[in-house]
Amino acid sequence: MNNTTLKKISEILGLSISTISRALKDHPDISDKTKQRVVELATTLDYEPNAHAINLRTSNSKLFGLIVPSISNNFYTAFISSLEEECRRNGYSLMILQSGDDPNIEISNLKLFRQNRITGLFLSISPETTNIDPFLKLKEIDIPVIFFDKVPANNNCNKVCVADAISASMAANVIINKKKKKVLAIYGNANLSITKKRLDAFTETINEKLNKIKLISVHATNYTKAIELTLEHLKDKPDTIFCMSDEILSGVMKVIQMQHLKIPQDISVISISNGDIPKLYHPEITYVETSGLKLGKLAFSSMMACLAGSTFIQELTIESLLVEGGSL
Repeated sequence: MNNTTLKKISEILGLSISTISRALKDHPDISDKTKQRVVELATTLDYEPNAHAINLRTSNSKLFGLIVPSISNNFYTAFISSLEEECRRNGYSLMILQSGDDPNIEISNLKLFRQNRITGLFLSISPETTNIDPFLKLKEIDIPVIFFDKVPANNNCNKVCVADAISASMAANVIINKKKKKVLAIYGNANLSITKKRLDAFTETINEKLNKIKLISVHATNYTKAIELTLEHLKDKPDTIFCMSDEILSGVMKVIQMQHLKIPQDISVISISNGDIPKLYHPEITYVETSGLKLGKLAFSSMMACLAGSTFIQELTIESLLVEGGSL
C-alpha cells in the first residue's frame, strides 16, 4: 500500500501542506518552480491522491454500480465487459454485485452502493421485483438509474433493452418460411416483461400468417426446467423448438444430445441468443442476435446523457440481427 502523504512531501520540501496541495492542483498562486519541485517529488514517491477524501469533497466518486442476476451468464458477461471498457475509457470505475434473482439481495446491494457514494446505477431486476421505488428514489440525490435487459414495466424510468418483440418476430418468420408445422416454444419467467414481449410477438407472428402451425408454448425458469419441459414435450413430436434465451437453448440441446436426435433432420432449433452458445454445436444453431456488448455501450451512453443533465425518460433498444446456422 502506498503510504506517501502530503505531509511527507511537505516535510521533505519544507513547504506547507496547503502549498503542496495547491501545487499538485496547478494553482496559479504557486510559482512554476515550486510546482515543478512538488510534482517531481510526488512522482518519485508514487504519490496518489486520497480518492475517498476527494469523493467526499466533490460528491463525485467516478464509480458506477452494477447489479446483475449472475455474472456467469454469457449475456451479462458480454454486457459487463463492454460496460467496464466504456467506464475505464472515460475515467470511471465499475462496482459489480450479483442479486441471484433475489429482491432482498438487490436492496442490500443498493445500500452498499449508497454507502460507496456511487455516481450512477445500472440494474437488471429479478423476476420477483415488483417495487422499484427504492431505486427510483436515487434520482432525489442526483444518482441516475439505467435499467437494462430485464426491466420493469414502469414507464417512469430509463431503460435500455434488446429489441425483444422484433427478435421474436424475426425468429417466427424464419420458422414460417421454412414451412414448419409443429413448434415447441420455450420462454423464460412469465413475470418478466422481456418474456411477455417475446411471447406476444412470437405468438402473434405465427398466428397472423394463418400457416396452420401448431404452437405449444411453455415457460422454463431455468436450465433444469428447460430440460424437463423438452423431455416432456418431445412426446408431442414437434418439428421445431424455439428457445427464448441461451439458458433455455443449453437445456434443449442437452436433451437433443441425450436422445441422439440429429439436427435438422430429426428436429430443428432456433434461438434468441447473445451468440456464443449457438456456435458450440454442429451444425451451429440459427439465432437472432441480442448482443450484450452492444447493450453495454448503449447503457453507458444513456448514463452519460443523464449525468450531462438530460431529463428525458426513454426506452432505448439495440438492433437485432439474424445469424444463419444449419439447425433449420
